[in-house]
Amino acid sequence: MHRRIIAPGALAAASLLLAIPASAASYSPGAPGIGDPYYPYYGNGGYDVSHYGLRLRYQPRTDELRGTATISARTTQDLSSFDLDFLLDVSEVRVNGVKASFTHAEQHELVITPKKPLAKGTPITVMVRYSGVPSTKSAYGFTTWHRTPDGAVAADEPESAWWWFPSNDHPSDKATYDVSVTVPEGTRAISNGALRSTSTKRGWTSYSWRQDRPQATYLATLAIGRFDITTSRSGRGVPVINAYSEDLGADDAAARASVERTGEIVDWLSNYFGPYPFATAGGYIPNTTTGYALETQTRVYYSPKQFAKGANPSVVVHELAHQWYGDDVSLKGWKDIWLNEGFATYAQWLWSEHEGQGTTRQLAGQVYSSHPADDPFWKVEPGDPGPDDQFDDAVYDRGAAAIQALREAVGDHAFFRILKGWPKAHAYGNASVADFEAYAERISGKPLAGLFDTWLYRPAKPTASAARGFAAAGTSVPRPKSWKNIEAAHDGHNR
Repeated sequence: MHRRIIAPGALAAASLLLAIPASAASYSPGAPGIGDPYYPYYGNGGYDVSHYGLRLRYQPRTDELRGTATISARTTQDLSSFDLDFLLDVSEVRVNGVKASFTHAEQHELVITPKKPLAKGTPITVMVRYSGVPSTKSAYGFTTWHRTPDGAVAADEPESAWWWFPSNDHPSDKATYDVSVTVPEGTRAISNGALRSTSTKRGWTSYSWRQDRPQATYLATLAIGRFDITTSRSGRGVPVINAYSEDLGADDAAARASVERTGEIVDWLSNYFGPYPFATAGGYIPNTTTGYALETQTRVYYSPKQFAKGANPSVVVHELAHQWYGDDVSLKGWKDIWLNEGFATYAQWLWSEHEGQGTTRQLAGQVYSSHPADDPFWKVEPGDPGPDDQFDDAVYDRGAAAIQALREAVGDHAFFRILKGWPKAHAYGNASVADFEAYAERISGKPLAGLFDTWLYRPAKPTASAARGFAAAGTSVPRPKSWKNIEAAHDGHNR
């Protein structure tokens, strides 16, 4: 996906020096960040979440959101206090049923002090009752809560949870979800996973969604508005739920012509990546002005702008490929973004070949030949691009060319074993670029350190010999027909 956020400087020490009972002198506050070098204060230390239970009530007319979050977790250290990432107003917090004190600190920290310290390894249930108008809240000068004419959408990267539920907001702490949303009758509420129930009472309708597989917080989504919902099954039996704003206008036909191919594309991708990893698939297109798409788990977010120039199933391929590469196997840290974007882009290249619009070799050659050696494009290192360039075009395009270089080096048999075996080897977990490099070497039986160093870590254009097999392909044929649609998948990602 799309957007860069620079984390702020160190949090004020005073906000962390909370009173600790004398009998618990060995207990200490959980860290206000999980330790990601790109975003040091995203996520939190001291505990691991297993489940989020969210009960929400939203009024589109006023943008008022009320909620109760019940968070199941286990402590990973002796804790005197701990943080959640959150922006809305909190009225009550309980830890294991007992009222806890709390305060807001810095940009997005909710600091919670339980009545008694918590020993390492303790199961905890944290209840947070809250309310607010999300569109009035910002952190670091931006918001990821997008109001629409008939409701709102929460879908963004690398963060969006702060505006609608308290969380440990980092991909390394994945959890399952139950999301129940009550909205005025006639309005729909969409989230991840399977729709378990709907009920209407006194002019309000409640929608209950369940995500029963681990999910990173930035992949949790919420869309409220007037939608037309379609349901179907893929040829292999995967339930598909798609939703289209009733106000898409001229973009509606192109959006449906693209997104209604979800089941077909899921089955096609399964040939390369293995069985689809989740209980449902699908996407939604709200009436928003944003320009990007996002791989929100099982329920992909698409901007109408992705289809403003006509149908584009290539962007659907990109976001659905993320269900394996990014959602099922999530990155350990944000520097590992190549594992998400490089492979989702390469899936588009495979689709291009499938559709007869340009081979993967031709597309890699297009990337190689269209950027001269002095182009800043080659200064970005996809294996560790830095927070400023995390969603740069090079992470997508040079990143996909690196995958083609791997294919050329190990041969198709080993390459497709790697492509399909990786999601199985790290199913529902987290992994790093270094983990992938080691896996590729093990499966192929070849030393690959030099190849990965050249394509992922050197701020220079690889030599023609390093691009063997495709260096000249971009000049020997016209630009592949699929190129514009492929590039559209990451249009708007850097804003």
